[in-house]
Amino acid sequence: MQHRMGRGDLLDGRGALVERGWATEEVRRYRRGAVRAHPLRIKEWDYYCVLAQDYGLAVTVADNDYLGFLGVTWFDFRARTYVSHDVMAPFPMGKMRMPESADAGDVHVMHGKLDIRYAHEPGARRVQVRAPAFGDAKGLEADLRLLQPAMDRMVIATPFAGAARSFYYNQKINCLRADGVVNIGGERFVFRPQEALGVLDWGRGAWTYDNTWYWGSASGFVDGRLFGFNIGYGFGDTSAATENMLFVDGRAHKLEQVTFHLPQGALDAAPWRFSSSDGRFELTFAPIVDRASNADMGLIASKQNQVFGRFNGQVVLDDGERLSIKDLLGFAEKVHNRW
Repeated sequence: MQHRMGRGDLLDGRGALVERGWATEEVRRYRRGAVRAHPLRIKEWDYYCVLAQDYGLAVTVADNDYLGFLGVTWFDFRARTYVSHDVMAPFPMGKMRMPESADAGDVHVMHGKLDIRYAHEPGARRVQVRAPAFGDAKGLEADLRLLQPAMDRMVIATPFAGAARSFYYNQKINCLRADGVVNIGGERFVFRPQEALGVLDWGRGAWTYDNTWYWGSASGFVDGRLFGFNIGYGFGDTSAATENMLFVDGRAHKLEQVTFHLPQGALDAAPWRFSSSDGRFELTFAPIVDRASNADMGLIASKQNQVFGRFNGQVVLDDGERLSIKDLLGFAEKVHNRW
């Protein structure tokens, strides 16, 4: 049974979730000072992914307490390639000052030769990047405005079994129309709001040590309507609510359980399939490129496969309307972290 959350504080005086469940707006107030888990368990990140039909940009700012992370990735979907530039910052311990709300507070972090800014503007978000060392010193500069009118989003608050002070509070905002330019080594790549769309993954929580999650997201146009979805599991105990939602013209349509059916072997070598317990999400996924990483430092390890490709199939809205999805650009991932 999925539970829709009401308004109020996210955590009680013991650092446990006041209420677990889902919502379509930021109804619960997160405060870092209310977290009672060990400081090294706190994870806070803002991840933007903005895709046009032939190319895309992903930008990450993460304060994982013992390790800060700044990252920028450029995708060339025609060539089926990507280039990443990452910078680590040891033991930020909250000094990156990640906002306590997805709707207020800006981010500006500069470390090494990577400068990332996130800012709120009236009716929009702005993502700016300066990375002179990107791509063997070709350099990358990005200035993108992501339009955000009044619209639903995916919000979920989940605990972790057996860990009363651990939790995950997440907001995913799909269907952000993108307007701006990315410049790489003097070559300009234009993002136009008629075709380029972004998603924000805003995560705050106190995580347990060993986790595997699955996440999928896409935004685009279906029969002239603005359409997107968010699917996933592995983010704690989702018995009170899943994070599975469809979005059509700014309105959310809640789904039940969605299962990822991954291919054997390399995750970009064969199609994926997705099915749902309510029969409302039945899609296939044709991979284009796998943004893969595998870091193992003993106690800390991360294996990530974020595969970009195109979705096809059918979804069903709350009122029973059936939509046919054709070559919708997005991504699906499997991540295993010991962190």
